[in-house]
Amino acid sequence: MSHLMKNYGRLPVSFDHGQGVWLWDKEGHKYLDALAGIAVNSVGHAHPRLVRAIADQASKLIHCSNYFNIDLQEQVAEKLVEHSGLEAVFFCNSGLEANECAIKIARKFGHAKGIEVPNIIVLKHAFHGRSIATLSATGNPSVRADFSPYTEGFIFVDESDLDGIRKIVEENKNVVAIFFEPILGEGGVVPIDLSVIKGIREICDEHDLLMMCDEVQCGMGRSGKWFAHQWAEIKPDVITMAKGLAGGVPVGAVIVSEKANIFKPGNHGSTFGGNPLAMRAALETLSIIEDEKLVENALEVGKKLKKALSKSLNGFPGVRGIRGKGLMLGIVLDRDAHDILELGLKAGLTFSVTAGNVIRLVPALIITEAEADELVKRITPVIRSFLAQPKI
Repeated sequence: MSHLMKNYGRLPVSFDHGQGVWLWDKEGHKYLDALAGIAVNSVGHAHPRLVRAIADQASKLIHCSNYFNIDLQEQVAEKLVEHSGLEAVFFCNSGLEANECAIKIARKFGHAKGIEVPNIIVLKHAFHGRSIATLSATGNPSVRADFSPYTEGFIFVDESDLDGIRKIVEENKNVVAIFFEPILGEGGVVPIDLSVIKGIREICDEHDLLMMCDEVQCGMGRSGKWFAHQWAEIKPDVITMAKGLAGGVPVGAVIVSEKANIFKPGNHGSTFGGNPLAMRAALETLSIIEDEKLVENALEVGKKLKKALSKSLNGFPGVRGIRGKGLMLGIVLDRDAHDILELGLKAGLTFSVTAGNVIRLVPALIITEAEADELVKRITPVIRSFLAQPKI
């Protein structure tokens, strides 16, 4: 009898160890990992540099309080500021916490302008987390069900409706921020049109709002740039991130511009956030991505993977298309696809299904062209076999 709560629908496999983009289960079966812990294992499994760094830091100092200076935080923050072009960083433990922090920044920003009930515009198919505040900013009805009442202050709009966003801002003087994922992850791997992202920046500038980008899943080089919003050649005021930042060690971060750098002592904090072990892992992960040119690899291998998948699945009944950027790709099917996951495991593959009918591929940024070809070779018959079954 398991004593775990029943909040996960687990697949019938337990992994023992990994190396690069490969996993082995307890029975010794080998799997090509196209999930990477849901875009977390950015430099793959057991990267020797990351393993050494974590072990070395664990032998020195795992945790100390933010009452004291933590030099490693300064080093990681410097890299994040360099790659984002923003000003300052707060460290926490997860994407949910980073998004909670962003919401607090937006509300404090609004209160400073004399707005009693600050409103934040969010997207209908967004996913920002499972706490009450981030759930309130999340549009997925199945995720929100049974957890009302929700936190007030969020206005939902379609991700392609720039005119709708502009109209809301012009009519509602309580709006203080626009918060969105440049590539919707749980919403189905949907890249927001670059013209919409540029338009949001213009609206925020025109009305003195904060532009806040949730890069928890699509950041850290996954799209082929350090941050997915950079494809639109703009800078937001707030960037939230987590997942791939420390290669598997839990770390979240909020990067802010001068305009959003408004917290004072006592406004926000975290017991574990930015502790020495997490920061050493993040620093080494960032250095590996830089040294091994993994952002460039994500772009090039991602392009070839998308092209190969399109060629392999072109014209096959039930495949509606392939979308995404870099190594964040979604294969859109014409039916609910959750039953395909076990077929994938039988073929030695791990991936996930998001938005019900989208196969999500987010392998480690280290994946090679040969491994991408192997991924296509394995997943194509899985998809064809699945779609050959009667549609339920």
